[in-house]
Amino acid sequence: MLWIKAFHIIFVVSWFAGLFYLPRLFVNHAMATEPGEIARLKLMEGKLYRFVTPIAGLALGSGIWLWLGYGFSGGWLHAKLCLVLLLVGYHYYCGRLLKQFAADQNTRNHVFYRWFNEIPVLVLTAVVILVTVKPF
Repeated sequence: MLWIKAFHIIFVVSWFAGLFYLPRLFVNHAMATEPGEIARLKLMEGKLYRFVTPIAGLALGSGIWLWLGYGFSGGWLHAKLCLVLLLVGYHYYCGRLLKQFAADQNTRNHVFYRWFNEIPVLVLTAVVILVTVKPF
């Protein structure tokens, strides 16, 4: 189970790296004016999302494996699972925003995406505290 735990951590870190960077690309895309820059950002966004989505699946799958193997229980785990579901929704919402950018239908400015980019930081902070401290 320690191998599964190690790979779970690697997958989660990789998933978060993508979730930190993709909205940052959205910030740049919302500010871009040059056609070449916009095309490059569309390419980068699409490749990153396609790369990080299977990693998210591996993080979730290994997390379920750990849950079944260890049989964790407690309020902290329920809170963590709620945050994971929020993160999955965030991930898929990023995919929706990606499609809007790809179709040149973005209606939000860079300030929105700067705030949007902070959500995974808050989720990560809460999850690490819940898993480490197990406050309830």
